[in-house]
Amino acid sequence: MYMIKKKNIIGRTVFLCSLMFVALNTHGKNSELYLDSSQPIEKRVVDLLARMTLEEKVAQLQTIWHQGRELDTGFDAKKNTANGEFDASQAKRIMPLGIGQIARPSEFKDPLQTVKYTNAIQRWLINETRLGIPAIFHEEALHGHAATQSTSFPQAIALASTWDDELIKEVYSASAKEVRARGGNQALTPILDIARDPRWGRIEETMGEDPYLIAQLGVAAVKGFQGDGDTIPQDRVIATLKHLTGHGQPSGGMNIAPAHIGERELREVFLYPFEAAVTLANVRSIMASYNEIDGIPSHANKMLLTDILRKEWGFNGLLVSDYNAIAELLTRHQLGGSKEDVAMMALNAGVDVEMPDPDVYPLLTSLVKQNRLDVKLIDISVTRILREKFNLGLFESPYTSEAGVNQFIGNDKHRALALKTAEKAMVLLKNDGTLPLNINDFKKIAVIGPHADETLLGGYSDVPRQTVPILNGIREKLKGKAEVRFAKGARITQDIQDPTTLAIKASTYSKQRWEQNDASLAGQDDSQHLIDEAVKLTLDSDVAILVVGSNEATSREAWSEDHLGDRTSLNLLGSQEALIEAILATGKPTVLVMTNGRPLTLGKLYDKAPAIIEAWYLGQETGTAVANVLFGDVNPSGKLPLTFVRDVGQIPLYYNYRPSAKRGYLHGDTSAQFPFGYGLSYTSFKYSNLTIDDSKAQANGVIKARLSITNTGQYDGEEVVQFYVRDKFASVTRPVKQLKGFKRVALKTGESAKLEFSLPVNMLAFYDAQMQFIVEPGDIELMVGSSSKDIRQSLVFKVSGDTSVIHQEQKAYLSQVQIF
Repeated sequence: MYMIKKKNIIGRTVFLCSLMFVALNTHGKNSELYLDSSQPIEKRVVDLLARMTLEEKVAQLQTIWHQGRELDTGFDAKKNTANGEFDASQAKRIMPLGIGQIARPSEFKDPLQTVKYTNAIQRWLINETRLGIPAIFHEEALHGHAATQSTSFPQAIALASTWDDELIKEVYSASAKEVRARGGNQALTPILDIARDPRWGRIEETMGEDPYLIAQLGVAAVKGFQGDGDTIPQDRVIATLKHLTGHGQPSGGMNIAPAHIGERELREVFLYPFEAAVTLANVRSIMASYNEIDGIPSHANKMLLTDILRKEWGFNGLLVSDYNAIAELLTRHQLGGSKEDVAMMALNAGVDVEMPDPDVYPLLTSLVKQNRLDVKLIDISVTRILREKFNLGLFESPYTSEAGVNQFIGNDKHRALALKTAEKAMVLLKNDGTLPLNINDFKKIAVIGPHADETLLGGYSDVPRQTVPILNGIREKLKGKAEVRFAKGARITQDIQDPTTLAIKASTYSKQRWEQNDASLAGQDDSQHLIDEAVKLTLDSDVAILVVGSNEATSREAWSEDHLGDRTSLNLLGSQEALIEAILATGKPTVLVMTNGRPLTLGKLYDKAPAIIEAWYLGQETGTAVANVLFGDVNPSGKLPLTFVRDVGQIPLYYNYRPSAKRGYLHGDTSAQFPFGYGLSYTSFKYSNLTIDDSKAQANGVIKARLSITNTGQYDGEEVVQFYVRDKFASVTRPVKQLKGFKRVALKTGESAKLEFSLPVNMLAFYDAQMQFIVEPGDIELMVGSSSKDIRQSLVFKVSGDTSVIHQEQKAYLSQVQIF
């Protein structure tokens, strides 16, 4: 009895002491300054950093992705499936000291699974690591969250074709909300690369060739992701600009190849959109690019990542590596001689976080201990990632609500936005009067094309909640009114053998095509049979809708030697050209719908086809949008965000070239097939009464121009009014045209509007021979039109005063166009 009583007393004492310890420890942790939300963020960062060991700091500069899949007990690498069940024992092995970021936690999981999974990870990090620092979860969201059931908007090049910054902001706001609802905190987008080579497989991920257009749309995208304030709201995410820089002009059009760019062009063209997004939208993250410029890869380029980005522009956000790019300084660029060398190069250049898995940055710990690296460099980068975690509110609100997540993802409101965006993205390239089709004129309609019966989404996509192929969209539009029949007509690549993994009504193989290494072209043994079937169908129809182009296997990011996506030709693949010729030869009314990720060359077929629409990849609502445009429910209003070449031999071809660039080709043509800014409408617009107030046309002043535009056609429509300038004579050569403003205007038939264009004169500045950013006096031509080639009105005004040096704080990045 005595022994039992004594044991009970001892047990109770131990139990009470344990409770007291937990209480004291909890009280101590909660009273620490970095956990006090009433304190300024910078004070919290300093306090937390002072508490961290070297090893804990280095852990914050790392990411887990493939390794992190082991945190999911149900992950099956062969089937690419997961159940979202968190494995705490693996967490203790993989991230015992915490982690900076976790990549793409939504992969292979439905929305609710993802939320449960990310919450479990955060809970473990907060409760089981010494300092309880939560992780940032980053996701891909190039044109909607690249996760199952999420809304898939038109691909980036199609978004740019809308020339609608307010719409872009709305799209990326919706994307941000879907990412955050699943537990994500950061999106690795938007892409602000200047795209000057359509052979490049990533052309579809960009917003085109023009620095001003990309800057305007890029600022809108960042504000959509992050909101308009300095901190990130609970339903928004950190935006990440990609890729700094020169990535869009690779030598030979091959992904990650060197970019041959001089400093003046680098600053005025390639850096301009990034600079605007930093200074005007307060973007919180930037990703360095794979390529090199003048022998210095971006991930080791201190002048670019520190001197320009941070010291000149004042960027204080997070700079992340592209996937595996730091290690590739050694393996691909052949810099240094060891992983330790390239780890120090990247950190010294300004790269804060290594993605997507720990490789070279874990070596930073031993480098400090060997006195080869100053720990202050690590502290600087850790400060940046901690700051963003506080900005996101992760210490106060680390968890995501599970309530209603399955209903919110891919909701009807976002679906309607995807449809609206797809309708505005289409560009009418040619129309002899065939379009719009009268729904009452046809009883039999032939829909033909290798992918007309599925929905092409483009790269960085997953499987959305629903998709609408073009065939389905037309059938739904004409239900009960006409018979709609389908023929494949041609094949582009080998058919995917296992479609069972995509269990949706209108199956899309976009993700599989984009990810699979094998991009073998389809055999052509049955090509004539397929063409004959299509011709027979057309002859028995009143009109043919011919859908041709490319797919995600033939235009995509080349991320390895066995996963290529760049091309030496821009011609149609397979027997598509022969198919077009055969269908046109029937004499039946025919509409050519191009669905592709890059501009294609069709040669004389462009002249032969009665009507042509460039549709790009229009997202999940493709079929409905195409049907609405074909049958006149929607008047096409998209404009090309880049130049269409006639022949691959013209590359590079862009509208803002220098005066000496176009002497001519022997037996060739220097003109574009379709110029930058081009796009037709079912109606017509008249421009008139251009006037300029140049009374303040000097440095730091603003010129104002006014004009009228009238819808003179028979259909309601929208026009994108474009403002260009030309510096007629300067001390260094200037482009023949430069876009400096644009405005989308909706007008009913017969209706007019007046526009006022406010152009800060500092936007006319350039880098002179001494690389000073100056406004130089002289004559400037202002041109207004419907494309870079179709100029409707122009006037010349004079910039007066002495040459003025424009400093960073005086730069005017964007103009304003208002309707009044």
